[in-house]
Amino acid sequence: MGTKVEQIAVKKKKTAKNRSPLQELRKNWVLYAMFLPIAIFFIIFAYIPMTGVIMAFKEFNYRDGIFMSPWNGWENFDYFFQSGKAWLVTKNTMMYNLVFLGAYTFFSILAAVLISETYNKFFKKATQTFMFLPYFISWVTVSAFVYNFLNYEFGIVNVFLRNIGLEAIDIYSNTGYWYLLLPFLYIWKWVGFGSVLYLAAIVGIDQEIYEAATIDGATRFQKIMRITLPLLKPTVVVLVLLGLGRIMRGEFDMFYQLIGNNGALMNATDIIDTLVFRSLVGTQDFGMASSVGLYQSVLTLIIILIANYLVRRYDKDNALF
Repeated sequence: MGTKVEQIAVKKKKTAKNRSPLQELRKNWVLYAMFLPIAIFFIIFAYIPMTGVIMAFKEFNYRDGIFMSPWNGWENFDYFFQSGKAWLVTKNTMMYNLVFLGAYTFFSILAAVLISETYNKFFKKATQTFMFLPYFISWVTVSAFVYNFLNYEFGIVNVFLRNIGLEAIDIYSNTGYWYLLLPFLYIWKWVGFGSVLYLAAIVGIDQEIYEAATIDGATRFQKIMRITLPLLKPTVVVLVLLGLGRIMRGEFDMFYQLIGNNGALMNATDIIDTLVFRSLVGTQDFGMASSVGLYQSVLTLIIILIANYLVRRYDKDNALF
């Protein structure tokens, strides 16, 4: 029986493999029709704009436009690397995003596991709702909250500290606080969204495995360590690899709204995205901004390829490609 089923499966695979593109389109036209709007979206907003990458190698001016502006070779890249900002913003972007990704993954899994182990349905739903709410709050609103809480002169925290006889904290001129505050705010905003993803993966685990473990006398902690976490590994690997795809793409909204153009914090919080934005708004240097964006994309591609290669060597089934 098993051999016959395997033979039928192999035959179907061969048939599908020998099918022409036109036959494939006719057979699965509904799926392709559903995919068409997404394909059009990415072609218009992702692939066609990629032609603008040539600005990284041009001395752009409005009169000649993108395609007719004179070529200047690698001058835009030279300016970026000789400005002394290249290593600083690259280091800041990578280090912050690594911390964000690690903390986000850890606390999202922790929250998902704790919620899944809660039996009270009302408490579970209420917890998920309150954890998910920060996801809908913009960084503009968050920056207003932070400023009103931590402002040196009239912030709620500093007013309270003065009232109890302690010294106020000047957080907007001290870089040390932001190394902790930025990851905390990132986790606060995104952990609810991440916990939903991992909770969906936990719900998809076969409950018979847990029942068998209960019969064998496993404790709740043993079930988490021996069943839940190992079976979450494929989901964790995929989401981490996707997160690495943004490792060089800083949270521009967060950094710009919380820090802005505060020179006292610039060296500790300046990332590639904020540098590009200031280049466009302040100096209107489109060539340098484009070259930095290209540099950012190439680094991201290299990181993804390396990470995916390492995953393939360790566990081929969980690699992206």
